[in-house]
Amino acid sequence: MLTNRTSPISPARLAPMDLHVSLVGRRDLAGEIYRQLRSAILEGRLRGGQRLPPSRDMALRLAVSRTTVAVAYDRLISEGFATSRIGSGTFVSRHVTTPGARRRGHGTALRPRAVWTPVSAPQREWEKVAFDFRTGIPDARLFPYEAWRGLMARQLRPLAVGTGSYGDPAGHPGLRDAIARHVGTARGVHADPDDVVVTNGTQQGVDLVARVLLGPGDRVAVEDPGYPLPRRLFAAMGLRIAGIPVDSEGLVVEAIPGDVKLVYVTPSHQFPLGISMTLRRRLALLAWAGRHNAAILEDDYDSEFRFGGRPIEPIQMLDTSDRVIYVGSFSKTLLPTLRLGFVVVPPSIRDAVHTAKLLTDWHTPWPEQAALAAFIDTGLFARHVRRMRTVYLARHDLIARTLKRSFAPSLRLVPSSIGLHLSAIAAKASPAEIAEIVRRASASGVECQPLAMFAVSDSPRAGIVLGYGAIDTARIDEGLDRLRRCFGD
Repeated sequence: MLTNRTSPISPARLAPMDLHVSLVGRRDLAGEIYRQLRSAILEGRLRGGQRLPPSRDMALRLAVSRTTVAVAYDRLISEGFATSRIGSGTFVSRHVTTPGARRRGHGTALRPRAVWTPVSAPQREWEKVAFDFRTGIPDARLFPYEAWRGLMARQLRPLAVGTGSYGDPAGHPGLRDAIARHVGTARGVHADPDDVVVTNGTQQGVDLVARVLLGPGDRVAVEDPGYPLPRRLFAAMGLRIAGIPVDSEGLVVEAIPGDVKLVYVTPSHQFPLGISMTLRRRLALLAWAGRHNAAILEDDYDSEFRFGGRPIEPIQMLDTSDRVIYVGSFSKTLLPTLRLGFVVVPPSIRDAVHTAKLLTDWHTPWPEQAALAAFIDTGLFARHVRRMRTVYLARHDLIARTLKRSFAPSLRLVPSSIGLHLSAIAAKASPAEIAEIVRRASASGVECQPLAMFAVSDSPRAGIVLGYGAIDTARIDEGLDRLRRCFGD
């Protein structure tokens, strides 16, 4: 296997590799070994300073004489592609290779379906930003790494690993039980451990439900503006998208077309506006689903971080006909890179969702699941959430005060007391003007997002969305001051 060309390890310290050379059906064996090694060097798969396999080992692997390999190596050395060091071996010449210098051609034999063309990955969240107000990023610096490392270490021992066989597609029994108890006590969700399926984040939960309930051509309702990745997933599956407007009470139920088979909604903390759906609207949505024999996919986005007011009951808690599927994740409460989420499904689709999970990726990594179960059961999760709630509250209040004081009359804050971001509607500026402001802010080291980027319709609202999970509290004032200067009024 070739070493990753982006590895920070010095090539001089790399051990000989298990390099693939094919001699099947070839006649000039020494010439083939030479040509394939030369190609690997020119294409950057073999890096400068890297040691080639010893000629004896290479000969044994290829079932050829050592002389055949030696001839190939000598030719590489004579042409400057490799160097020989007595007593050390044969090494790739440092001045020859340029990793990634040669790429495969851009052939057109295979073409993706058109639906994949406009789907681009989110902005790379791992890039360091001076003043990071992007949404959906928790403060990874405050994650309890030592405690998590200890829990993971226990799961990587023979007694914990067991026979080494695959696990239950629905998830680790201990974690399913812990999640059922957690969402039951913290959110009032009706869930038995058998109802819980552990997923690789919210996105996979959405994917599993859509696979089980919908087919190409079926219609799905999403919030407008709304979280773009589920919408793009639905489109990639051949589903028709209906963007439903959101007002001060949440999703406008009366605007949902009658042929919609599933409604994807974020009622506790609407993304990106940040409002909570009123009880009247939640009951209206349940009644609508009953009349139209539709399902509701409830994404309880950022519900753990509530800073005031009465907790909002999940729609699932109000459901009496098993039409609501409840999906959540630990990406904001812990780390997005853990890729741990869950979906609470009604008994009628439980087996089908288990099958979909099995066929998709069998199961989510087992040691991480077991570690999270212990993290919840020992109280570490609740303690961490309480700590982060205090940190995020301070950032939320600072941004809210600054927007009201320093950004009026350019922006109008959308009231919100939950989650990891705040939204503000532009009083005068157009979406294009806001996009230019965001571009200027980025050039000054401030990253935020225009509200228009989350629109479904062709008539987006003008505004700005400010996340506060990733930015240190002490940097908020300067970041907002730089953003304010970009408005220029």
